[in-house]
Amino acid sequence: MSPSSDPSVNRSRKAIPPHERLIVALDMPGRERALALVDALGDSVVFYKLGLELFMSSDSYFDLVAELQARGKKVFVDLKFFDVPETVAAAVRQLRSRHVEFVTVHGNQEMVAAAAQEKNGLKILAVTVLTSLDQMDIEDLGFQVDVDDLVLSRARRAMAAGADGVISSGVEAPALRSSMGDELVIVTPGIRPVLNRLVDDQKRTVDVEQAFLGGADYVVVGRPIRDAPNPKAAADDIQRRIAALFDASPG
Repeated sequence: MSPSSDPSVNRSRKAIPPHERLIVALDMPGRERALALVDALGDSVVFYKLGLELFMSSDSYFDLVAELQARGKKVFVDLKFFDVPETVAAAVRQLRSRHVEFVTVHGNQEMVAAAAQEKNGLKILAVTVLTSLDQMDIEDLGFQVDVDDLVLSRARRAMAAGADGVISSGVEAPALRSSMGDELVIVTPGIRPVLNRLVDDQKRTVDVEQAFLGGADYVVVGRPIRDAPNPKAAADDIQRRIAALFDASPG
């Protein structure tokens, strides 16, 4: 039985074009380097995540958003809004005119609710537990709870508050999909090859197949593509693997 036909897996059933399920993280210091990677990847990638490093660079973050959109790309703004609810709502309201796909909120239920009230077509993704944290880190932060239980609790509260989905490790994705059904959008970062899981700051990691068979709708990949000897070949390989899972051809 092929993985995509196995009834025991939680594979996403959303009608998302397979080649849009890969989101590449443009984690680099500046617009020119970011666009150089976009140029190198060409048609292999259509969805990009822009985070704090680019936001804090000397270049214009939103000029880059507009440039990517002019090239036909989709944009995920990953700034993890965390502030009093009124400020979070105002930030989302300002972002609506940028016509991006996703934005992250890394806060409590009231912050997520404030963001959701202003989304107007923008999809709100609530951060559950960062993939750079493991059980020991959670306990150090004062949470006397299993990571799995914490992720599920935060996801339920976020959806009740009006979020569209969550950022979640692929480790917890199966429980999220089984518990919360198909409506939830699951975006999974921390994608690593199996033999490369302990060489950087990501701890709760999975590979491409595990992420999607576990229920992820999208995966976010940064360093395994950016730092590859041939980034386009690395992206093409991931796209082929995604296409195989969803019984479609890449692109």
